Amino acid sequence: MSSVAVEAERHENGEPPALEENPSNQNIPEVVEPEDDDAEEQEMLKYGAKHVMMLIVPVSLCMILVIFTIRIITMYDQVSQPQVYLVYTPFNEQTKKTTGSPISDAVLNMLIVLGLVIVMTCVLVLLYKYRCYKIIEGWLFLSSLILLFMFTGLNLHEIVMRFNFAMDYITISLVVWNFGVMGIISVHWKGPLILQQGYLLIISAMMALVFIKYLPEWTLWFILGGIAVYDLFAVLCPKGPLRILVETAEERNEQIFPSLIYSSTVMWTVTMAEGEPVSSYNPLNSSSSSSAQGSPPTRPLPEMEQEPEEQGVKLGLGDFIFYSVLVGKAATADDWNTVMACFVAILIGLCLTLLILAIVKKALPALPISIFVGIIFYVCTRWCIKPMCDQMAISQVYV
Repeated sequence: MSSVAVEAERHENGEPPALEENPSNQNIPEVVEPEDDDAEEQEMLKYGAKHVMMLIVPVSLCMILVIFTIRIITMYDQVSQPQVYLVYTPFNEQTKKTTGSPISDAVLNMLIVLGLVIVMTCVLVLLYKYRCYKIIEGWLFLSSLILLFMFTGLNLHEIVMRFNFAMDYITISLVVWNFGVMGIISVHWKGPLILQQGYLLIISAMMALVFIKYLPEWTLWFILGGIAVYDLFAVLCPKGPLRILVETAEERNEQIFPSLIYSSTVMWTVTMAEGEPVSSYNPLNSSSSSSAQGSPPTRPLPEMEQEPEEQGVKLGLGDFIFYSVLVGKAATADDWNTVMACFVAILIGLCLTLLILAIVKKALPALPISIFVGIIFYVCTRWCIKPMCDQMAISQVYV
């Protein structure tokens, strides 16, 4: 039967015409299965949620560590303890260099501290831009050394005195020495990832405790607001120092120093091989098996020793520090409602920041949203909700 007769019969029976066969299949468009797009979208959502939790958990742990330390160590009680402030805040009641108004003193101290932060950040960027890595490493090494040894010893001494533990100075010295040396090795050389991340959280918590202890109260609140505004400029401005630092690291395909950045995945990798020496090994050309002097061939690095590809979300240690400062300052007020309000506010702000990060897909400042939301929650809870709850309790009104 001819093709014309077949088509006429199909037309009489009300059937659609048959498609012409195309052996080459050149003009048939490929149909993309919608399930593939759905699976990819679900995978992206799962990946994003996973790394969001990888940041929320350490931020929460750092804030809890600061709250716990403030509650058990009386050294951070500014009411019962004599105050000694940092030299960067000369305008206070202790030095008697005051303008007569705590707000004016706080603004002047805040400008001095912010100026110091800007200068030190610019110095760090210049050192990194001109590849003065040894100076930066020495600078960060000295900072970690002071925090992990001196302030660990002070806190441990206060804990021993607080709970009346029987511990001599030799034992305290050995504990501090082992703790500090392990931290220096993990942060500045190599070590298990979880150990490195744990020490970074401890360093951030100790720095937050230093600010809480040695900064005047009004000055601390103004510094929190000022540093959040500066973070916007430093990261988003085309000539901002932190943006220049990030762009320079991306151009060089380098990692920023791990003692400055917390990463949700791999932070620092060290390549090494066991067995024969690897002096002639060329990482750009693994086929080279011997040196120019005719030395015996070297083994290529095993797969597990290759530097893994770094993924995930990064958060500067400064963000951990100022998150903990806000929550820790709320903890000194001896009101758990205020502490929990600030705690939740910071996590909400961090989630909003990560949501915006997923949309714009570029480096964003992590301080502004969390800090401003936390300050608003602190003011509302401390000065509005707490007095109302106290008055309701006195009047025996229960909701």
